[in-house]
Amino acid sequence: MRILGIDCGTERTGYGVVDTDGRRHTIVVSGVIRTDTKASLDRRLLAIGRELREVVMVHVPQSCAIEEVFYSQNVKTALKLAHVRGVAMFIAAEAGIEVGEYSPLEVKTSVVGYGRAEKQQVQLMVKNLLSLDALQPEDASDALAVAICHATRTATGPRRMSAAR
Repeated sequence: MRILGIDCGTERTGYGVVDTDGRRHTIVVSGVIRTDTKASLDRRLLAIGRELREVVMVHVPQSCAIEEVFYSQNVKTALKLAHVRGVAMFIAAEAGIEVGEYSPLEVKTSVVGYGRAEKQQVQLMVKNLLSLDALQPEDASDALAVAICHATRTATGPRRMSAAR
């Protein structure tokens, strides 16, 4: 199965595509969509949507996984993050791809084995699980972790999926 993982952010949105059988994972592509911090939110969302659409068209994932909005003290930040998640979900739905949603705790537990793992621990485990020569950028690594979480959850039991149709 080919899975697109997305780590949403208004300044940097990470993405990672993996091929997996549920236990072994191979990286297809990963990267970070960077937006102009001086641009309006609608322009940033447009840029993110365009680049995610390109990733979907080129790499044709069968499934998509996105991290849920985490609790934030800053409501404005959480709302902006929700907008990016909406764009990502729209792009997946547009392509007919189901979306799995996972909390940061679920992702860290699935990848590292510890729900309060630090970012560097996640990066290192992603590197090891994908047999990479080097660490991925933080946002790309987080996206790959979400994809790996989805792969292992899909292989081992029930999952929360939203129909994309």
